[in-house]
Amino acid sequence: MSSAEQPGNNSLRKGVSATSGEVDILVKNAVFGNDEAREHSREKIRQLASAHGVVLASIDGLYRAAGKGLYTGITVPAINIRGITYQVARSIFRAALKDRVGAFILEIARSEIGYTAQRPGEYAACILAGAVTEGFRGPVFLQGDHFQVNPAKYSSEPERELNSIRELVHEAVSAGFLNIDIDASTIVDLKKSSFEEQQEGNCQITADMTRFVRGIEPEGITISVGGEIGEVGGRDSTVVDLRAFMTGYLRLLGPDLRGLSKISVQTGTTHGGVVLPDGSMASVEVDFKALKELSQAARKEYGMGGAVQHGASTLPDEAYDLFPQADTLEVHLATGFQNIIFDSPYFPGDLLDRIYRHLRDKYASEMKQGDTSEQFVYKTRKKAFGDFKEELWNLPGSSLRRIGDTLEERFSLLFRKLKVADTVDLVSQFVDY
Repeated sequence: MSSAEQPGNNSLRKGVSATSGEVDILVKNAVFGNDEAREHSREKIRQLASAHGVVLASIDGLYRAAGKGLYTGITVPAINIRGITYQVARSIFRAALKDRVGAFILEIARSEIGYTAQRPGEYAACILAGAVTEGFRGPVFLQGDHFQVNPAKYSSEPERELNSIRELVHEAVSAGFLNIDIDASTIVDLKKSSFEEQQEGNCQITADMTRFVRGIEPEGITISVGGEIGEVGGRDSTVVDLRAFMTGYLRLLGPDLRGLSKISVQTGTTHGGVVLPDGSMASVEVDFKALKELSQAARKEYGMGGAVQHGASTLPDEAYDLFPQADTLEVHLATGFQNIIFDSPYFPGDLLDRIYRHLRDKYASEMKQGDTSEQFVYKTRKKAFGDFKEELWNLPGSSLRRIGDTLEERFSLLFRKLKVADTVDLVSQFVDY
């Protein structure tokens, strides 16, 4: 049953209604307030969301349906919001409402939590507030993206690194993230002779983390857990890699626990795209044939929803039509939206100049030999979302509106190309909320 059809959703519970202006104040306090104001505001936003029929949910049921062949031909966009999160979320929900989009995910990666200075509780509050303000109703899928093993830290202090991930998973689930992507592909060892040996560490960590997630998931909810077999930007994944990983993973997990709902693979992309010396983007070719083979194997052999493609937001527009044709379950999109914000003619030029000077000064040691200034700024400006968090939040209202309109148009285009328009009923059919 869709949220709009559920009894009681047409009237708000007494004492939890609010105007859009009041939500604006609540969400700002939820981000920048002192400890007491922040927690009070986040709780109030959760109450408002519930009263408005906005429900944080797991997408596991929808993906299990794909694994059973009950639907096909759509690719769920997973959107990373790195900054001005409330305003960007509003533009996403406007686009979703326009075309009755129910199948979309809002996510943040472990690395992004750090450099954008957004903990899961804050992120959830901004997303819920955006949904309430724009009048969205129904399930909202929050995802912990790339909860990734740092190979250097794992090599020196493995248990400490794994405990850090467990703590983050617990924090995220407590904040309402009911979709968690575990990424231990960073420790796949391609120097080992057999595919099974190459994936051995990945299998062990992903099985252990799956077990941990199942131990903390809320009663009555099956969290969607994703795994990853190929590090984005590395060697392209194959069906042989998938089988080697799944054989080891399932053996270690055992028969009594629900396993993965999806598997992330590498088929030719790079996070953020490849920037050329003049700052423009290099052409990237995705191996859609391999992507389709991986997705079909994931469904037919293991009952998963399919394969997931990362690093896709800077691809040419015509590429997005090909993801549903290749049976891609989910595609992750981030840097392209960041580019829209910073490259917008409505972004204040004086602030942009100040940001770029700051980046060149603070992160000079990160500049790689041979990089031009344009390449360095492109790769580094994502960190401005944390370093200039309050300044970005307080952009002039006219700038925020126009940037938001541009983002809304972009989200609408992607929703249509990925075939998730008119998926409200599909989501209601397979997702419990």
